Amino acid sequence: MSQKVSLKKAPYSEGYKRYVLILLTGVYVFNFIDRQILVILQESIKADLNLSDTQLGLLTGLAFALFYVTVGLPIARLADRYNRKNIISISLSVWSVMTVLSGFAGNFIQLLLARIGVGVGEAGGSPPAHSMISDYFPKEKRATALSVYSMGIYIGILFGYLFGGWLDEFFGWRTALMVVGLPGILYAIFFFFTVKEPQRGMSENRQNEASHMPRISEVFSRLMEKKSFRYIALGAGCTAFVQYGVGNWSPSLLARVHEMSRGEIGTWLSMASGIGGAFGVWLGGYVGDKLGQKHAKWYLLFPMIMLLLSFPFTFAILWTDNKLVCIAAMAISKICWTTYLAPCIAMAHGLVGIRMRALASAILFLVLNLVGLGLGPLVIGWISDQLASEYGNTSLVYSLHVSFVMLLLAILCFWIGSKRISEDLE
Repeated sequence: MSQKVSLKKAPYSEGYKRYVLILLTGVYVFNFIDRQILVILQESIKADLNLSDTQLGLLTGLAFALFYVTVGLPIARLADRYNRKNIISISLSVWSVMTVLSGFAGNFIQLLLARIGVGVGEAGGSPPAHSMISDYFPKEKRATALSVYSMGIYIGILFGYLFGGWLDEFFGWRTALMVVGLPGILYAIFFFFTVKEPQRGMSENRQNEASHMPRISEVFSRLMEKKSFRYIALGAGCTAFVQYGVGNWSPSLLARVHEMSRGEIGTWLSMASGIGGAFGVWLGGYVGDKLGQKHAKWYLLFPMIMLLLSFPFTFAILWTDNKLVCIAAMAISKICWTTYLAPCIAMAHGLVGIRMRALASAILFLVLNLVGLGLGPLVIGWISDQLASEYGNTSLVYSLHVSFVMLLLAILCFWIGSKRISEDLE
């Protein structure tokens, strides 16, 4: 499983680099189909297994996130040391199998354990992929490449919502989980046999540094001494809180407030979240690379500006009486909320050595997913339960207002981080 570095090996063609980027993006598509499929199915699961909103928040948020981020650190350590392609292939197989097993759950505990298994598998997806992309693409193209990869999030959400909604309506939530889980196993085999492990440091001609293997404590110290990273991580976490909080409860909002059917919700949300999110994450990377060539602060200032622009559309999501206006506001908000991701990953990689990148991604994702995925759906679900006796179905609307506070915190973090990033990169 170990990797030997060959300095004489010729660099890969641009066409092959793009091919690998497309396949890595495909892995991320499966990652988010299997992660977010539960969101579009949650109203059916709630009725079938008699769950509360707090339990739904645990299933789609904290329980998944805790294992995702904690297992992610040792797996990222392995990815900085061993063959990343192999780690990705094994991880994709594991989370796909666990998604299929989720369809056999007969109660909350069984479904919780299956979702924990999905989280453990998915922990081996992004950090190794981020590291490979940074070796295939130079720093001036890195945020754009990472944004293409990160589009897999929203392509996965698009297919997860679209297929999940209609499969649920006609065949039930159990069948939906089994159907979306099986193709990932075949894709893992194809990925293993067609992707090559890149030389570490190849994109920057720093292969001579690839032999140095830093300790985990060294990577933590390196990141923590960079003050900008603290604000990048916290800003990303607060933004992800809004993304996952509003995103994971959007199907329930449309069902309870606007009385839409499951198939209809899946269709509309697949376009609003999938297309809007994919465009936003690409836009963040592309504009970040363009403006970042003039000054690195723009990698953080551009997402900050987009978060400011999202306020009126976030308000419209919660208070419009028109379901089409609500969905349109969701799409525009998704564009604004997703521009941060690729620039934040690119800046984290720029702050560390080439054998630290997978672990740097895992540390960034630890904060992002604990605050965002872990707390977002859970906190909003818990508040909704507390308000349900007084507000009924609209309790979810009031609980979602916590998103405005998190948006303000994210804006503040990116602003402070932008003041320090150039100095830290040097």
